[in-house]
Amino acid sequence: MTRIQSATHTIISQGVLPLYYHADESVSLDILRSLYRAGIRAVEYTSRGGSALSNFTKMAEIRNTEMPDMLLGIGTIKNLQQAEEYHRVGADFFISPGFVPEVAEYLIPKDRLYSPGCMTPTEIIAAEKAGVTFIKLFPGNVLGAGFMNAVRDVFPNLNFMPTGGVDTTKESIESWFSAGVSAVGMGSKLVSKDLMQAKDYGTIEKETRKVLEIIQALK
Repeated sequence: MTRIQSATHTIISQGVLPLYYHADESVSLDILRSLYRAGIRAVEYTSRGGSALSNFTKMAEIRNTEMPDMLLGIGTIKNLQQAEEYHRVGADFFISPGFVPEVAEYLIPKDRLYSPGCMTPTEIIAAEKAGVTFIKLFPGNVLGAGFMNAVRDVFPNLNFMPTGGVDTTKESIESWFSAGVSAVGMGSKLVSKDLMQAKDYGTIEKETRKVLEIIQALK
């Protein structure tokens, strides 16, 4: 199995991709551990702050010693320089808010999964032509499950994952899976700012387990 296939398989198997960022290194590490305890084996850390690269580097080190079967992805990749930096420190997969052709050109030959954000058929076609196989529907709260339902048959060879607007409820998750997505991305609805601020790792773990159970029941 190639690295792209392996990352795709892991994300689809768990059905949810948790994503988060925290400026504090120790909080970032403890959240990673709590998600791992809950059963998560692929997680997205978002590159949205000044300490993102150094935090991610440390997360990769801890992953290698404590949880070798965890795949670490990096999100909010908007240019080639970011992709190169995170590739150097061991990112397993890369996610963008939009389609960045030069990032696809750089990562796909290196056998790294690249999932760009798309919100129109034109963008999805451009990404597919560049060799992308995993599309992030973004922003999911704007597009809605109806959009996925409408384009699913046009792109039979692609996997789709909405990010933004996916709640932790059975109704919300089911509406997306019924429309044909392969997984759902969950940020603040799962790893909320309040829980991070309170360092309430137990609740993060418990809520993540609940979401995984909902998804497995739907499958």
